[in-house]
This record gives sequence, structure tokens and C-alpha cells, in this order.
Amino acid sequence: MKSAVIVFPGSNCDRDMQVALREVAGKEPHMVWHGDSQMPEVDVIAIPGGFSYGDYLRCGAMAANSPIMREVVAKANQGTAVLGVCNGFQVLTECGLLPGALMRNASLKFVCREVNLTVEDNTTAFTFNYSKNKPIRVSVAHGDGNFFAEQATLEKIEGEGQVAFRYCNAQGELVDTANPNGSMNAIAGIFNEKRNVLGMMPHPERHADPATGGNDGRLLFESLMGALS
Repeated sequence: MKSAVIVFPGSNCDRDMQVALREVAGKEPHMVWHGDSQMPEVDVIAIPGGFSYGDYLRCGAMAANSPIMREVVAKANQGTAVLGVCNGFQVLTECGLLPGALMRNASLKFVCREVNLTVEDNTTAFTFNYSKNKPIRVSVAHGDGNFFAEQATLEKIEGEGQVAFRYCNAQGELVDTANPNGSMNAIAGIFNEKRNVLGMMPHPERHADPATGGNDGRLLFESLMGALS
């Protein structure tokens, strides 16, 4: 599996993403600078977390207009798998590859802790190594992770099964206390209609090795490896 990680000014999870992809795929990912206008031929493109452009204007708004994002959008529309995590999720909504928006956390505070997630669809290239009925545990670290969409858009996302993950408690129950940011319908991640683009606020790359807290996130990368190799 050939991969690329997009690096913006202010990215701070690009190396974590690089390590996770390298450890699972056994190949060094291409580290692609935001100002580049060419994308190498790869199977998956990862947009990592951080604070691209210092989160000026809106989180991800400036990054979405970087030269390389034109290539990312074109590749996604051609079927290349694209994974956006945290700030990467924000970038994907800003460039139009995913619906909705990520707003300020309901608490108005930065949240950094482990969370539990339900896997809503385990039939995609990103998720087929997961069990649909078993909660997974990963971590969040964001101030603007509150997923919002207009009612018609939300109904379409739900109706077409585009929700990838929801925040839950350890028993898999969707309770308010398990939602770290106030996201509508406890949404933690969504797919595009073709299921080749995934945006999620939690960080699977931070849970890709038991030495760093667990390996529930590693299953996402192993799913991609199995689907795209």
C-alpha cells in the first residue's frame, strides 16, 4: 500500500500518521508539502491533525485552499482513499469533500482525553477489521470538534449510512456524557457517499501501538492495508 501524508504549516500529527502508516504497510509514506502541486501515485492520502495555518479564519479554511488540495480533491473524485483526522476532518469539510462543519466544542474548552466509539459501518475499506458491536477506544484532542449540519444534510447523512463512528460509553451506549464536544447525533466521523473519503475527529494513529496506549486505531490502518494492497 502506497501512501502520502499532507503537511501544512502548523501540522503536528503528521509524524504520528507517518509512523502508523509505515508500521502497518512496511513502506515509507510520501510526506507531501502543502505548497506542492503534484501528488505521487498512492493508494491512500492522509491529512493529519494539528493547527494548519494557526487555525486562522476557521479551522482548515486556509489549508483547504492550498495548492496540494486541488490534487487531493481530484484524486478523491477518482476513487483514491482519503483519510482526514482532526484538523484533517476540518480541511475535508472546508474543501467540500465531506458535508457539514466542525464548530467550537459545546464546552468552549479544548478537550484532550480518551473516548469510546461505536463503529457504525464495518463494510468499508477503512473499517472492515472492526466489529460493529464492539466499542473501540482512541483519543481526541481538539477545540473545534462539534460536528454540525443543517437538518436536511444531517438526514441525508443518516439516511444514506454515511456515519462512520459515534461517541459512546464503554458499553456502547450513546449517552451525553460520552460526547466530548456536543456533536449532533454523537457523530465522531463520516464518509462521503462513495465511502472512499473518511473524516474523523478522534486520532487512530495515536492508538496504533500498545506502547502508546492501545491498538484499536491500528485496525483502521490494517483495514486499509487489506483493502488497498
